[in-house]
Amino acid sequence: MVSTTEEEKKIFRCACYTRKSTEENLQCEFNSLDAQRESAENFIASQRMNGWQLLPEKYDDGGFSGGNTDRPALKRLLADVEAGRIDIIVIYKLDRLSRSLLDFMKLVEFFESHNTSIVSITQQINTSTSAGRMMINILMTFAQYEREIIAERIRDKIAGAKRRGKHCGGTPVLGYDADPETKKLGINQKEAELVRHIFKRYCELGSAREVARELKKQGYKNKTWTTRKGNIHKGRDFTMTCIWRMLNNPLYIGQVIHKDKRFPGEHEAIIDKRTYEMARAMLEANTTARRKSKYATAYPLKGLVRCGHCGGAMTVSYTKKGNRRYIYLQCLKDMKSAEHSCPLRQVPGNDFEKAVLQQLGAIFRTPSILAKTYDAVRKNEDEEKTSLTEKRDELAIKADALRRKIFRPGGGISHAELESLKSEAIKVGDELKDVKNYLKILSAAPVSQAEITEAFNSIEALWEELFPAEKYRLTQLFIEKIILRNDSMELEIKTNGITSLVRELNIIDTERKKRP
Repeated sequence: MVSTTEEEKKIFRCACYTRKSTEENLQCEFNSLDAQRESAENFIASQRMNGWQLLPEKYDDGGFSGGNTDRPALKRLLADVEAGRIDIIVIYKLDRLSRSLLDFMKLVEFFESHNTSIVSITQQINTSTSAGRMMINILMTFAQYEREIIAERIRDKIAGAKRRGKHCGGTPVLGYDADPETKKLGINQKEAELVRHIFKRYCELGSAREVARELKKQGYKNKTWTTRKGNIHKGRDFTMTCIWRMLNNPLYIGQVIHKDKRFPGEHEAIIDKRTYEMARAMLEANTTARRKSKYATAYPLKGLVRCGHCGGAMTVSYTKKGNRRYIYLQCLKDMKSAEHSCPLRQVPGNDFEKAVLQQLGAIFRTPSILAKTYDAVRKNEDEEKTSLTEKRDELAIKADALRRKIFRPGGGISHAELESLKSEAIKVGDELKDVKNYLKILSAAPVSQAEITEAFNSIEALWEELFPAEKYRLTQLFIEKIILRNDSMELEIKTNGITSLVRELNIIDTERKKRP
């Protein structure tokens, strides 16, 4: 048996890193790099009793700035650390490793992840000791502060640019090309025609899936673009998600968006506001109507029917036989219970829809309901006019106050404040113009009794020609809820939605009569 009198010491492999910003005097026999290395070697020699051992490789960067990490010797050092060949890095001062606080902290994180310590000879910092790690943590606090300040400046700069209507980059948008010099958006006429076609077809079909399928069949592709590095991103087939993003993008009506606010953009619009809002309304209706089942999605009364026996909601389900599908309404409480107890176990959805439509038609055609509807419509119109008039006056006062601030004699405000005031004045002016136009429409063409009668008389004929999204939107507009029992049903109507209902039905009827 062999006994040992002392424990074998652990060996720490040490590398010296040196750097000099300029090439001045590097040709001398003994230069700054040599002086740094000599100091590091002497320090390592003084720690020999602790197991420190100098590696023969030299990591000298002569003529390289400490403002970045693009240095050949540093790259070799990092590669050797990653390979596990170095335990301690010895430097003369911390700024020899990097003059950028952010870069320095990144290097520290990299070294720590590979169990490598940093020792600064002149600053008494050693990350292998608790005091050294404390100093590094202090530096990391300042680095985090610097990063947050930079991020805030970038966010403020982007917000300011968007308030002035500037497009702030991102993935290129179909229909526009960014000028490489000014970065401003210009219309790509060929792509713009495709954008207009997509909005038009969605308004006609009411389905992003159908539009995407049609575009794929016709061979259309999304935008092809090239990155700054020269990488080409070829256009791909249109998808439902792509269509949704286009329909939600305010760039197409000449606006830029920042968080939840929109600002008039400096670029030209491709889509007019009426088409954009129509597509957005249909998209919102489709989104609301979309549920787990792709067949139940099309059912216009979903979410409105409740069981008259147990008070629970009636959910929509379907079965499919061959190429035909059958929709049913089922009591949700009864479905979840262990034993069936509700009399309304399953109701054919199509038959129920027809029964509701017939009852609505009969209700709306009675003289008393027509009279009440007319009174409700006029009352709602009066309330809407009053609200719009108040809004108009409020915006007019606000616009006048902004103009006085902008054209105030003597100025007294900074350029940034002036630009912000101008941007806000444009926004208020556009809003005021929209309110005045809508108020003018309401005042010029109030809903008449004849329009109400015609709209309700044609509701059953028009129903069959509507898209599922349109049916859903109309039912949500004027039906509060339907209480269904075995032998009867009760309808609760939203009187405050009748005005919009009448207008919707008249628009649909007018479009129908225009068709050949």
